Amino acid sequence: MIALQHRIASGIVLLVSVWVFWISFSQTPADAYLFPRVISVVFVALAAWTFVKALERSSTGPGGGLSLASVRNFLPGLLLAGLYVFFAAKSLGFYAASSLAFLGLLSLYDPAPHGAFRTWARRLIITAGYIAVMYLLFSVVLKVFTPRGLFL
Repeated sequence: MIALQHRIASGIVLLVSVWVFWISFSQTPADAYLFPRVISVVFVALAAWTFVKALERSSTGPGGGLSLASVRNFLPGLLLAGLYVFFAAKSLGFYAASSLAFLGLLSLYDPAPHGAFRTWARRLIITAGYIAVMYLLFSVVLKVFTPRGLFL
């Protein structure tokens, strides 16, 4: 059962990587998608390698699969990331939606108390630093076109 779980998960990741690969190579203008194209090639290669390894793996190999407790831990973050990818990035804009998504994920998984002002100040500073690095990396260094929306 555990081997099947690994095969299904790696197969889904491979399908998603092929979908991202196809999207990045079918969009124009080509210059706007140079960075996603490079990343998608690496993504497909790693996903294919992982899928092959999962097929080779016997059911007695290391790893215990996912427990229900593990799924409960990462499901809220996965749902938040899904909302970001499919709705917020296009409607709010890349940087505004990324700020909200990062702050949400940080708040979900940060064990610090949610009632303290100091904790929220630290989360906001970390979020601002993260978005500043993203802006410098994507817009200034790599010149990647990001989704435009309401706030940019």
